[in-house]
Amino acid sequence: MASGSSAKKVARLAQKGKGKKVRFQGGTLFPSVMAAVIILGTALVAYARQSESSAPVSPEVNARWHVSYGFYKCDGFLNDLTGTLDDPATPEFTKYGIQSKGDGIIHWHPTTNAAGSKSRLGVFLESYGITVDSKGITFPASQNSGESYKTSDLKCKDSSGKEVAAQVQVVVWDKYDQPGTSKKYITDFNNIRIKNDGMAITIAIAAPGAKIEIPKSVATIKDIALAEAGAAPATTLPGATTTTAG
Repeated sequence: MASGSSAKKVARLAQKGKGKKVRFQGGTLFPSVMAAVIILGTALVAYARQSESSAPVSPEVNARWHVSYGFYKCDGFLNDLTGTLDDPATPEFTKYGIQSKGDGIIHWHPTTNAAGSKSRLGVFLESYGITVDSKGITFPASQNSGESYKTSDLKCKDSSGKEVAAQVQVVVWDKYDQPGTSKKYITDFNNIRIKNDGMAITIAIAAPGAKIEIPKSVATIKDIALAEAGAAPATTLPGATTTTAG
């Protein structure tokens, strides 16, 4: 047990501490600054959310966008998809309003299920029953003879000519007529945004680091896009450079 004198000292110290305020080291400046930062941060988040929600996100319902696409294996393009989806209308076309017409172009005339932030590459792939993931590319029986290309089986030549395990990669050009730069995705392919009219997309299974070509249909996308209103001259494009994401 504590001695009587020790107990009296503790009691005196406790008595002295009564009524005294606890202060942060350095005074009240630090907590005041922190409070201001929290209030300002909250206000900025609220403003950003309000601004984002009020701005329209393209494409809007029934927009008439056109996207050049191609499927690429090792060092060359596969066949473009065949058959339209609107005659008769498939359940996927009714749901999304997305199709190709055997022309290497995605005709993006979306319903609410494929407009705005919902306009993603996975919508097009689902419409044709195509699976694209990090394990490979699989076509339905009606397209490209139902072939399934797997990274576990397929080898492609790299830039040095050596055969290496293939990698699924999707290269995206924001504008088909501005091919100088592009972005390469190596994962999460279904969520790639369709955010501009006139994009170009190559869905490839090739050697890692391989130069992936822009789709051949960029030469006619302008003609096709303007066919409803009139003719336009074909466009040819130079090569492109690529950065990688994913």
